[in-house]
Amino acid sequence: MSEKKRVAILGSTGSIGTQALEVIKSHPDKFEVEVLTAQNNAELLIQQAIAFQPNAVVIANESLYKKVSDALFTHGVKVFAGEKALSQVVEMEGIDVVLTALVGYAGLIPTIHAIQAGKPIALANKETLVVAGQLITSLAAEKGVNIYPVDSEHSAIFQCLIGEFHNPIEKIILTASGGPFRGRDRTFLSSVTKAQALKHPNWDMGAKITIDSASLMNKGLEVIEARWLFGVQPDQIEVVVHPQSIIHSLVQFTDGSIKAQLGLPDMRIPIQFALSYPDRFKSEFPRFDFVNYPNLTFEKPDTKTFRNLQLAFNALEKGGNVPCVLNAANEMAVSAFLKDEIGFLEMSDVIADAMSAVEFIKNPSLEDFIESDKETRIITEKLIKSKV
Repeated sequence: MSEKKRVAILGSTGSIGTQALEVIKSHPDKFEVEVLTAQNNAELLIQQAIAFQPNAVVIANESLYKKVSDALFTHGVKVFAGEKALSQVVEMEGIDVVLTALVGYAGLIPTIHAIQAGKPIALANKETLVVAGQLITSLAAEKGVNIYPVDSEHSAIFQCLIGEFHNPIEKIILTASGGPFRGRDRTFLSSVTKAQALKHPNWDMGAKITIDSASLMNKGLEVIEARWLFGVQPDQIEVVVHPQSIIHSLVQFTDGSIKAQLGLPDMRIPIQFALSYPDRFKSEFPRFDFVNYPNLTFEKPDTKTFRNLQLAFNALEKGGNVPCVLNAANEMAVSAFLKDEIGFLEMSDVIADAMSAVEFIKNPSLEDFIESDKETRIITEKLIKSKV
């Protein structure tokens, strides 16, 4: 690239956002930060803004505006606040790529605004495609906007498809670590604590994604995301448990050949590739050595014990607004579990009940998605209270 790529990071204080800034810092001749945003972590946002000198920052929690504004007043950084500002800031002319690292449904509307403004998307917010996959991919096609996956699994698939885009896919195989409770039965899971669920064996992630990984909902959301990113049907997506997290995903083609992308579990690699594509920049990240991993193993996921993965496949099969309902119910259930309001297995019960309770809409509009999300959260809150 002849000029620096100017990056907006939505959710710069989270796990993906902080690692993205590590990548940018290691390539000062290739990248510069144009926009940083955070929900509540004003202290870290201020530190990041002073270090990287973006054009603008957004603190979504409006009550923290004065704190951020006062701290950055002498640094020449524009400060905005509120949810609407998130959607407005991504339309700035100075942005070359938008990294959406917001957690959950919150990423949907800003991503839509970025696509409408013609900005390439580095997508770490899988819920955007889970909630409104057809709408997002259609809009991206209409605007000529590329969506580069940041999730390690989808980045792996994307990398396997480079040079193969004209060849039909027979099957996508998403790998899953199995989380901290791989092999455990329902009796054990009925009494697990949030502290146990937050101890992921391979990846360092935020609380919500870590719980999703423990329940296999994260893999379910990735299944739905893969359907829209790569234009495949539900029966072309398979999940296998791979505890070592070295093979990040695989693609099988119609001649029977399989391509896989391998590497140590380090999110900086897919983040950097999404930002640098089509180039690969040199890195100092630790290297994988086959000698240190003499055994790579695979097994079928236990969808009877870990129901969330099957619920996600069910939502994808039915389509319409059901994946949106699944996502909203899951966000509420995970929040309740982290507050010790419901048990680990009860999360699946709540999600399944919400999916049955919300009215099905076959061809939802954006307004339908917004209303389905709101309705689901109201219903799910009642379901959670009935279990307390």
